Amino acid sequence: MQLLIANHPLISHKISILRDMATPSPIFRLLVEELVTLLAYEATRDVRVESVEVQTPLTTTKGLKLSKPRPLIVPVLRAGLGMLEGMTKLLPTAEVGFLGIKRNEETLQPYTYANRLPDQLDNRQVFIIDPMLATGGTLIDSIDYIFDRGASSVTCVCLLGAPEGVRAVEEHLASKWQGREVKIVLGALDEKLNEVGYIVPGLGDAGDRLYGLAD
Repeated sequence: MQLLIANHPLISHKISILRDMATPSPIFRLLVEELVTLLAYEATRDVRVESVEVQTPLTTTKGLKLSKPRPLIVPVLRAGLGMLEGMTKLLPTAEVGFLGIKRNEETLQPYTYANRLPDQLDNRQVFIIDPMLATGGTLIDSIDYIFDRGASSVTCVCLLGAPEGVRAVEEHLASKWQGREVKIVLGALDEKLNEVGYIVPGLGDAGDRLYGLAD
């Protein structure tokens, strides 16, 4: 597993505003979109391309285009929807699937309530987007769904992560998907999880702050 913590002053600036409890939902949504586009540049560094001949106004030249099958973007509902626009700005021809995974607030264990993915993902590059990598349970379930359907690689894009969640994902991959290509791209790696599984210092419940409604 490759872990990349984005190190850019614009990313740090936007995360600082997201953390502020006084930031209203409209500004929060806008900043999430902008932040995801910045993270997507790193997340898509290894996206598959192929050579193509391009006719310019003056001559022909060699260029690159995305290979087929196209990448698949999978937002984890509901908070992942707030990141979708930022990803599709960079990958407008990508396909989009959806996973609905909710965490039980008592056990902290995830359960899946919706799945809108192709049955076969053979040789696909998949980008999972979810604002928070907290306990790691949701991301582990998402990765299992993707690899069970034959995907060749998974890149996970999260705004924030906790060391406990990163460690849980890494241990799961080592035991079940050893050798598979997985990359996690974070805007920041925070200090820890608190006693109820929230990232500290974090930014609160990303879904509530995006949409203003409880789950």
